[in-house]
Amino acid sequence: MPRNVHPGRGACERDEVVDPLDEFTLTAPAGPPTDTHHMKLTQLRYLVAVAENDLNISQAARVLHAAQPGVSKQLKQLEDELGFALFERKGRALVRPTDAGNKVIDRAVQIVRQARNIKMLAADLRKDDAGEFSIATTHTQARYVLPQVLKKFRDQYPKVRLHLHQGNSEQIAELAATDRINLAIATGASPTFAGLVRLPCYRWHRCIIVPHGHPLGETPRPGFADLAKFPLVTYSFSFSGPSSLLELFAREGHTPNVALTAWDSDVIKKYVRDGLGVGILANIAINGEEDADLKVRDAAHLFPVHTTWAGFRRRALLRGFMYDFLEMLAPHLTRRLVQSAENTDSQDDVDREFAGVRIPFLR
Repeated sequence: MPRNVHPGRGACERDEVVDPLDEFTLTAPAGPPTDTHHMKLTQLRYLVAVAENDLNISQAARVLHAAQPGVSKQLKQLEDELGFALFERKGRALVRPTDAGNKVIDRAVQIVRQARNIKMLAADLRKDDAGEFSIATTHTQARYVLPQVLKKFRDQYPKVRLHLHQGNSEQIAELAATDRINLAIATGASPTFAGLVRLPCYRWHRCIIVPHGHPLGETPRPGFADLAKFPLVTYSFSFSGPSSLLELFAREGHTPNVALTAWDSDVIKKYVRDGLGVGILANIAINGEEDADLKVRDAAHLFPVHTTWAGFRRRALLRGFMYDFLEMLAPHLTRRLVQSAENTDSQDDVDREFAGVRIPFLR
């Protein structure tokens, strides 16, 4: 069942404000109509919302700020217009989409998304410098990279309402898949991000942190054998993929003693300060003044380089201020380069666009 769109405010007969785009009519398939009404975008919005909310019409109505009877009526009118049932029913409850219903829902999702893009395009063509901008990212990026970028953006676009969501990779992917964000900023090529156009922003590597006086603090270039002697504290995502922590240690004939894992860089540093283990975390999460009580050792010789990217759903429409934000985040992400990436058909094509672009290291 499709769950990859977050419908906006819909329109009902009495208690809703009608969206001008909802007044557009769409041509129904050939066949004798059973009524004189025409298919409307409103009906498709309602259909998508019902599918997205586990066929719960009451919940869909709440999401749409609509009346439940209005939603049911619009669905019934849509079925009458199409000439077949979209859902199997048990009494008044919807049980599951029919085979034909699944196909219509898939197409409706695309239409609703494109309608939203048209609204954004209209605002952009009016040189509108206001609107909503939602970003999802990890704790490390939100805490150590984005503050200065967001401040600069807010200074330039004070009318844009910014929403920053923080989470792990799975949570960010879910927000992107359901169209609840405009931009994702994350690291790694997890399959959960397959539907996004991913633009490389900057690179970073891992480092080792210990309290002053720890034996590893006096080792200029620690190896896997040195790390294997101590309990480790690191990121939860370090244990998946071909270059995971476990596999890297195994290649050198060692087994890491992982004491604790966390998603949050500050939590890892707290554990290290409390003497619970040797920390392995992103070098961009080290703040010279705040972390002066920790001894930092570079680990670029042990662990692979990581690339943080900014991603958006393929075929999504970017507003002008979104292009500007991307360039503030990573100066090589010019509007021209981003638009070239937008016009590609796959991530492999995007990667080819960036083949000759120098991606900077953050230190």
